[in-house]
Amino acid sequence: MLRLAWTRSASTTSRVGPSKFFRVAFLRKDKTHILGSGGDTGHTHTHLFDNSHTIFSNSRSSQDTFRSNGAAFFSMATGGGDSLNTAKHTNRLNKERSPYLLQHAHNPVDWFPWGQEAFDKAKSEDKPIFLSVGYSTCHWCHVMERESFEDEEIGKMLSENFVCIKVDREERPDVDKVYMTFVQATSGGGGWPMSVWLTPDLRPFVGGTYFPPRDSGRRPGLKTVLTRILEQWKDNRAALESSGERVVEALKKGTAVSVIPGETLPPAPDVANRCFQQLAQSYEEEYGGFRDAPKFPSPVNLMFLMSFWAVNQVSSEGAEALQMVLHTLRMMALGGIHDHIAQGFHRYSTDSSWHVPHFEKMLYDQAQLAVAYITAYQVSGERLFADVARDVLLYVSRDLGDKSGGFYSAEDADSLPTPEATEKKEGAFCVWTAGEIRELLSGSVGGASGGATQADIFMHHYGVKDQGNVEPGQDPHGELRGQNVLIVRYSTELTAAHFGLAVDRLSEVLADARAKLAEARKSRPRPHLDTKMLASWNGLMLSGFARVGAVLGDKALLERAEQAARFLQSHLWDEEGKRMLRSCYRGDDMEIENTASPISGFLDDYAFVICGLLDLYEATLSARWLSWAEELQHKQDQLFWDAQGSGYFCSDPSDPALLLTLKEDQDGAEPSGNSVSALNLLRLSHFTGKQDWLERSQQLLTAFSDRLIKVPIALPDMVRGLMAQHYTLKQIVICGQPDAEDTQSLIACVNSLFLPHKVLMLADGNEDSFLYQRLPALSTMGPVEGKAAAYVCQDFTCALPVTCPEELRRLLLE
Repeated sequence: MLRLAWTRSASTTSRVGPSKFFRVAFLRKDKTHILGSGGDTGHTHTHLFDNSHTIFSNSRSSQDTFRSNGAAFFSMATGGGDSLNTAKHTNRLNKERSPYLLQHAHNPVDWFPWGQEAFDKAKSEDKPIFLSVGYSTCHWCHVMERESFEDEEIGKMLSENFVCIKVDREERPDVDKVYMTFVQATSGGGGWPMSVWLTPDLRPFVGGTYFPPRDSGRRPGLKTVLTRILEQWKDNRAALESSGERVVEALKKGTAVSVIPGETLPPAPDVANRCFQQLAQSYEEEYGGFRDAPKFPSPVNLMFLMSFWAVNQVSSEGAEALQMVLHTLRMMALGGIHDHIAQGFHRYSTDSSWHVPHFEKMLYDQAQLAVAYITAYQVSGERLFADVARDVLLYVSRDLGDKSGGFYSAEDADSLPTPEATEKKEGAFCVWTAGEIRELLSGSVGGASGGATQADIFMHHYGVKDQGNVEPGQDPHGELRGQNVLIVRYSTELTAAHFGLAVDRLSEVLADARAKLAEARKSRPRPHLDTKMLASWNGLMLSGFARVGAVLGDKALLERAEQAARFLQSHLWDEEGKRMLRSCYRGDDMEIENTASPISGFLDDYAFVICGLLDLYEATLSARWLSWAEELQHKQDQLFWDAQGSGYFCSDPSDPALLLTLKEDQDGAEPSGNSVSALNLLRLSHFTGKQDWLERSQQLLTAFSDRLIKVPIALPDMVRGLMAQHYTLKQIVICGQPDAEDTQSLIACVNSLFLPHKVLMLADGNEDSFLYQRLPALSTMGPVEGKAAAYVCQDFTCALPVTCPEELRRLLLE
């Protein structure tokens, strides 16, 4: 248990019930069996033969845990990264740019990328399709690739009897969403690697996740599964196709989201209250977070709770919401999920105390956590939160940043423990033995009691033990035996007192120790880096740099944000076709490359980039970013808006290769495109004066009314949009010259506060500029007696202008 100097609040813990799901028949040669549904939506239950053959997979990560017949869950299996074998085979994936697809380019499997060539082959040869979906830092994707797809016998079986399609879920979230919906509906859960068998017209009839190569105890292996499927395809094909067709039709009805005639916006205070209550019930009071284990950062929950607090500050519920957020963020910052040596956050914690993480690092986590931490700093004034936000951006700039200005997608969990090793291990790049630390930090510390060395102090503070500090239950494969995952066990005050040092002196000692370990880590083999650059995740990261830079007044961070925006405009915006592209890639010569037929952007790409541009405008007050955001919103509306049912489709509804036109109705590891769009539209309506966008935001929220009313915990980010509609946005107009000291003082005042329901704009007197053209009323505002002035307007009424930052602060906090 952590021994810390902070208090913890009391709250009951419970679980939210699973989503609805469907059932589908899978026909055996001798009888019909049901693909049953499990009650835990976090795991896949794929019943292929009888109730004893069950495969489980974690739906929220590449941990993809599994069990059989009541055995314990396992995590952090060995494997992953790029193949270490000399290439014996080469398939057509060798021509792709996705790091995940390239990892499979030398399998003895006749892989196709998703596309017409594969579809035509399946139809012409009348073969079922085997669709395999994963991503390059997916832990169990690596395992299945090594165990099954590198197996010559299985490779031959797949190639001769199926058309095999490999998909990077990060490249093609549209394909992933459609077939994951099928897998979840027919099994009660989902995860990656995802394995789905389709008819030649792309209709799924069997789905699951990870399959071992051969039968293991009572678990069926992939070879057995393939044999049974081929038997069914030959003997019971009509029944397979019919059952698959029924499921697809049921999914079309069950996943539909649309406005019901006469329906109105749900009541925001009631929805927000219910969302808070549901989160409070799932809150884990000792270490924070919203379940016992595994425990995920869940930034969408944290941002909702801070918005809830902002409008309920005087209530006990508001105080509890804020405490939940701040305690969770502190515990994460102190825990092993936070990389104390090289900064940034790992994907999730395998235990309840944030100690032993799954070690991959995802760009979308860094982006959202940077925003969450800087918002917590605005709310609390606690310097820890600002330091962690800056720490995250340091990691991203250094390790995930491309010279073009873009950001890479992820770092793997697995790596070689030494340059000479041939087998990768989970966390090898990040963990330490006590012996290593003693050798690196052997010097004594002047003034420390008992002649303590730097190692003694560091090991005490970070919980380092001679035998390692990872419990066997968190290390089922023995990869972390004798190793230590650094976790802050004491406050600096307690550690300083223990060794008789001043707090400032202790901080110097620990900082120097971390720097020495960081230097030592440079000699270790690095984890695999996914150098794919996604528009959506870069949009999230753009928000991170803009928001943190604005709050801290850090011009370097703001310049990095603008560099990211220029990257998006240069490399992921097709100026000729007026469309966003989904992805681009770092080439062999470190230049930006794309495929011959670039993937068009999806809803998330537009929505997240628009949000990033709006945040960048408010951080820099450079209208060029506002202008591009307006252009992108028009394109998003054209491509994805559902004119009949309202809301946005996740992908182009005219794509004939997609069986379902889905609207994402859950904010998970990333917020949904509809949730982000609800607030984008509202903000843009205030920046541009377009009433249509205000109405469209309301129509979108109304389309999701049923979900918002019944299960708001599923859409905490959309609840924030609903709250913004209810409480209405304040327009804060700063009138003055951009670089003038008095103008900057007023802007800094606004940026120091957490104001979830506001837009900030600069009126510099240039009536030919973007804002003056859209908002003629700005012409009536100006400086007061030669001083920069701030106008705060709400509900078409403006308060008297103020010129003093203290007056502005008082006005904004009323």
